[in-house]
Amino acid sequence: MTTQRTSGRRKQALAAAAAVAALLTTAACGGGDDDSNGGGSKTGAAGFDAANNKVAQASLAKKGGTLKFGGAQDADSWDTTRGYYGFMWNFARYYSRQLVTGKTEPGKAGAELTPDLADGLAKVTDDGKTYTYHLRDGITWEDGKPITSKDIKYGIERVWAQDVLSGGPTYLKDFLDPKGTYKGPYKDTSKDKLGLKAIETPDDKTIVFHLPKANSDFEEVLALVSASPVRQDKDTKSKYALHPFSSGPYKFASYSPGKNLTLVRNPEWKQASDPVRKAYPDKITVTFFSDANQLDQRLLNGDLDLDINQTGMSPQGRTTALKQHKANLDNPVSGYIRYAVFPQNVKPFDNIHCRKAVIYGADHVSLQTARGGPVAGGDIGTNMLPPSVPGAEGQKYDPYELAGANKNGNAAKAKEELKACGKPNGFSTTIAVRNNKPVEVATAQSMQASLKKVGINAQIDQYDGSQTTGIIGSPSNVKKKGYGIIIMGWGPDFPTVQGFGLPLWDSKYIAPSGNNNFALINDKTIDGLFDQYVTTLDDAGKTKIATEINHKVMEGGYYLPFVFEKFINWRSDNLANVYTSDNYSGMYDFVNLGLKSAK
Repeated sequence: MTTQRTSGRRKQALAAAAAVAALLTTAACGGGDDDSNGGGSKTGAAGFDAANNKVAQASLAKKGGTLKFGGAQDADSWDTTRGYYGFMWNFARYYSRQLVTGKTEPGKAGAELTPDLADGLAKVTDDGKTYTYHLRDGITWEDGKPITSKDIKYGIERVWAQDVLSGGPTYLKDFLDPKGTYKGPYKDTSKDKLGLKAIETPDDKTIVFHLPKANSDFEEVLALVSASPVRQDKDTKSKYALHPFSSGPYKFASYSPGKNLTLVRNPEWKQASDPVRKAYPDKITVTFFSDANQLDQRLLNGDLDLDINQTGMSPQGRTTALKQHKANLDNPVSGYIRYAVFPQNVKPFDNIHCRKAVIYGADHVSLQTARGGPVAGGDIGTNMLPPSVPGAEGQKYDPYELAGANKNGNAAKAKEELKACGKPNGFSTTIAVRNNKPVEVATAQSMQASLKKVGINAQIDQYDGSQTTGIIGSPSNVKKKGYGIIIMGWGPDFPTVQGFGLPLWDSKYIAPSGNNNFALINDKTIDGLFDQYVTTLDDAGKTKIATEINHKVMEGGYYLPFVFEKFINWRSDNLANVYTSDNYSGMYDFVNLGLKSAK
């Protein structure tokens, strides 16, 4: 690509972001009720941001009707063991249950745990190493058979079968069997295929977990869908994703990968056995589109109720929606941080002062604008802990004054740091960015332009975004390619510092392939704080340690945060009981969505 075309595309991106920001200035003023959309035409929608961390139209939800999702991307897998996309975890609760799950409440309360299949939260003994649960009465599979403790154990054991069921989170395996002694149910030589010694099932209603080492987030991990029960006689192994056997209020009726999915009521599910799910719709459909603009048009037309992917409308659809349908939009903080990270095995980023030169040399307002501006992109990121994680301080913690005095960059400070790292005349490096993420490319171009002003010449290498794991996940390849700056983003698997930062910052997670500790942080203090965190059982103590970890990461200058990401998400006029949840990184909580009319 020529410089001229690159510059022109960047100008177009910045102009589009500015236009969206202008529209959002008026949108932010709209509250609205059923008769006002805060600036657009009259609709039955609740008003701009009406479902952001609060419940919109709860009293209007009726039993019945078809809830219609659309999506520009299918799940990685609908198998509860293999799915890793955030929207899959959210949606899978329609047909799967766990011992515990997130509360069906808006905002921060949604990230708190509540009993689901269990009749209470865990009884924790043995200094945090033993967790005991008793199952509630009336819990059944879609054929009416009771769900037992052995079904839950078997479902969890499937996480060990990574050779057959790869792709999902492995926290359960890491916490319960860190040495990898168990080989999974498909290689289990015991007669009942329930040979994992870390889990006991003394009777059908009791399940006991024995951790070799305490981990204060273990119950958070049991709330992930990877801890869902699976019945042995219904386990079709790698084909299970095509038709999971339901333990929830809905069951699979049909599924055509990449095209459509339909769930219908599970007649064997009993409301009395499930304090979490209201099961308002009669049917739930998902239609997948290859073109995000086509999806947005169907949302705007009223053909669909919401986007299952929950990653925000595309620029074209967003602009139309802001002009004509503001009352149908919410602007949640996503739980993701978008950032640049500096691999220390690529010179001169082994020197903290060279890393700080980039942090000070970047124009943070320009980076924010490239990502869509303050509302569609997010607030300027000042540190690396997402707002949804306990211990986060938001923009109050801004050690480099990225949202303050240095928001447009500080050339003088950047040059001081260059001098301190032995590069007074600057240096050259390469920014690695995924080619299938236009907003990331625009961000890299913004960064390139501002760094040039302080003598740092950065070329941009757009790599195949579908090959991320093998390209930037290989430290040796990163070094070979000279990727001194990597554009990336990350959100929590569960809302704690461990669920967000452990793979990024703990030296034990540096890997020769599939690596996510891109900065190659090997800091004994940070590792020690994580070790201290997992054995701390009180919430206040955990929150304090999370804050300390974030401070240590920022003091090391390993990252340049861009934004605490925000989205513009659509909800139809007919959607009721709708709210965003911190448990799903600012997505709408799918499981109790209802409709105002059974159309």
